[in-house]
Amino acid sequence: MSRQDPTSPTPDPTGAQPGEEQESPPPACVMSFNASDPSGAGGSAGDVATIAAMGAHALPVVTAIVMRDTAEVFDHQTLDGDCIVEQARSILEDVPVAAWKVGFLGSAEGISSVAEVLSDYPDVPLVAYLPSIAWLDEEQQQSYLDAFRELVLPQTLVLVGNHKTLSDCLLPDWDADRPASPRELAVAAHQHGAAHVLVTGISLPNQYLDNVLAGPQGPITGEKFERFEASFVGAGDTLSAALAALLSVGSEPHDAVGEALAFLDQALESGFRPGMGNVIPDRFFWALPPGEEGAEAGPDGQPVTPDEPLIDEPPTRGPRRIH
Repeated sequence: MSRQDPTSPTPDPTGAQPGEEQESPPPACVMSFNASDPSGAGGSAGDVATIAAMGAHALPVVTAIVMRDTAEVFDHQTLDGDCIVEQARSILEDVPVAAWKVGFLGSAEGISSVAEVLSDYPDVPLVAYLPSIAWLDEEQQQSYLDAFRELVLPQTLVLVGNHKTLSDCLLPDWDADRPASPRELAVAAHQHGAAHVLVTGISLPNQYLDNVLAGPQGPITGEKFERFEASFVGAGDTLSAALAALLSVGSEPHDAVGEALAFLDQALESGFRPGMGNVIPDRFFWALPPGEEGAEAGPDGQPVTPDEPLIDEPPTRGPRRIH
């Protein structure tokens, strides 16, 4: 077998001519509508980190500014609806979007502005996360939820939220002695136009929490987590952004939900406490140096154990996925 002259050009299997550079396809782009969160736990910062960790590219549109630390929300400042729309339309004229992620939109006006943009792209899958808004006054809560139900849910593929938060939004008059089931929440969401609900934080016996994807016909898939002793902030934004990133590359909802839950599980397992408040998910748990998870790497690449812990870590636990 003759050897090729190293000075001659190597044939390119793609058919490109010598001197032509082959560009790799860009990652799928996910537009996130969310508030600015200076803690980095959730909001736009959390979405950017999560979407990047999932291999997609985030296009963050800021809808409000939240004043908070890792323990609590103190106040927020809404943005003008035209400002929100202009942010989105400026980049949408340049970059194709493969999925949407909606988080906290600030106000009923913000919801209306975002819904206006979403309605122009009905074929792009939308993951809508409904965070707890108990820190708003009662009038603000009511106007926000009314607008969310009327304008966002009809365009939603998967609605994500904590069991109590979704119950308060979808079934505000629920008076049964038992909590609403995921199917009942999915039926209520479907009446507003949402295709699926991903209900998180469903209390189970023996310190377990269930997370269930459901449609009007009943549960589709889910995963149980052991309840952590530590309190987290940013888990809902992490889960919903991961789900949007997976849908952006064509994953089916039931497959994407399983993978997004597994991602959240590991991000929580590796969570860290940067301040005096709650623990933040580590979206880049997979990028830790070799050796013991969470250990600091020395100059030789081997883990070293400091005399004192660098941060107050949540308790170390083994795998928590049980189905």
